[in-house]
Amino acid sequence: MSKRTDSNLYTIIFSVILVVVVGSLLAFFANATKEMRDNNDKVKTQMDILSAMGIDSDRTNATETFNKYIKEQVVIEGEKVTEDKEAYLINIKKELDNAKQGKVQKLPLFIGEKEGKKIYIVPVRGNGLWDAIWGYVALNEDLKSINGVYFDHKGETPGLGANITEPFFKDDFKGEMLFDAEGNYKSVEISKSNGDPNNVDKLDNQVDAISGATITGTGVGAMLKSGIRLYLPYFETLKK
Repeated sequence: MSKRTDSNLYTIIFSVILVVVVGSLLAFFANATKEMRDNNDKVKTQMDILSAMGIDSDRTNATETFNKYIKEQVVIEGEKVTEDKEAYLINIKKELDNAKQGKVQKLPLFIGEKEGKKIYIVPVRGNGLWDAIWGYVALNEDLKSINGVYFDHKGETPGLGANITEPFFKDDFKGEMLFDAEGNYKSVEISKSNGDPNNVDKLDNQVDAISGATITGTGVGAMLKSGIRLYLPYFETLKK
């Protein structure tokens, strides 16, 4: 066997060993950190839900704060409603996909309490300009007006659509009505022409749009309308 053949064989064997070793190490670290990543996701979800109802928290106190303010978690499946202390772990994207396939969708609902008043928090998910957008909407005890919101996104444009995460946009939703004067469900539209840039009028079912982010804003409006609508039948039972 020539020296060149020996060299080629050595290179091949070395490469195979290297791939196996590196692959094994990556698999090991992935498994070793899975629990940590899962816990981080859980804590982040708790923080987001609390943020919608105006409660500040961080990773060190999120779970304790969540348990303090969220008094009940339920899962709505058609006419079936069950308590579930881990309803916040339900994958909203997966449930929306299930609904598209004709399957019964699980709808998690979080009932919090702040300053002696009940707050109902619902998750919402939709599409922005580039990718998914999602969030939580906290409704006041009357189930007709918004207490607060939390929004996030996967890839909206920085300085434009990405501003849905900013307080100046989210704060405009506080106090907005979901129904018109006749009691028809309208949700809240993101409008470029509502003539109310300071958002003084809380009865117009509109908030001021973000400049240069028309498609993202339209996505937020559609997400709110379709997401909250899913809970209206259950809310009617609560009112009765």
